[in-house]
Amino acid sequence: MTFLARSICRVLPAVSASVLPLLSLSAPAGAVLPPVGNDRSRLVMLPEEAEISALPYIITPERRAMLNTIRFAEGTWKGGLDLGYRVMFGGGLMSSMDRHPNRVIYSSRYASAAAGAYQFMPFTWDLVKRSLGVRGFGPEVQDQGALFLIQRRKALSLTDTGVMTPLLAAKLAPEWASFPTLRGRSYYGQPVKRFTNLKGFYNLNLAQLRQIRDAKRDALADKASETETGMPKAPVCTGPTILCGMP
Repeated sequence: MTFLARSICRVLPAVSASVLPLLSLSAPAGAVLPPVGNDRSRLVMLPEEAEISALPYIITPERRAMLNTIRFAEGTWKGGLDLGYRVMFGGGLMSSMDRHPNRVIYSSRYASAAAGAYQFMPFTWDLVKRSLGVRGFGPEVQDQGALFLIQRRKALSLTDTGVMTPLLAAKLAPEWASFPTLRGRSYYGQPVKRFTNLKGFYNLNLAQLRQIRDAKRDALADKASETETGMPKAPVCTGPTILCGMP
């Protein structure tokens, strides 16, 4: 849940309190990215693509890993599926993503209007819209909005290093109540994720996302080579040399 409108929802826990899975430090539960499909949790951009993109923020593996980790902390990871972009406080789903639902949901003893993959409060989303000029509330603009908030907390340069540190988590704690301060507590006294769990999830995501980036880069290089030579690149043989036609 983002920091604005705390006067309305100061004592309310983020959605993470009800739907967060527990992680094993050796193998974070649910951290593995979906193997197929075009879910945004897998989306990264190469520099060549960034040059022609009209988006304010490039989606590098390091930034995507942080976005995924925020989703994990806020309880909207949903196995990396785009379904997480539709989550409202309490775990219900938005029927439309044309705009922020701006709907107060009552769950147990609490109430909140937080919505989306990054649990934007309505006032926070209004700030995003005014600052970035985005429309709608779809996955792409939610990603951009979250990166804007990361930059606003002066944490984007730390995010770009690809190292999850206690300081980085603490910089984001005033924005997302599920992130721990340097003392390991929520900035707002709400349920919080342990730093070790966030780091484990982040590291596994980042490794997979870098593999996706490298595979994408190799595919583009192969395509460029074929265009230049007019010949498809010979497949790499990884079996015994006798099966590869080698002496």
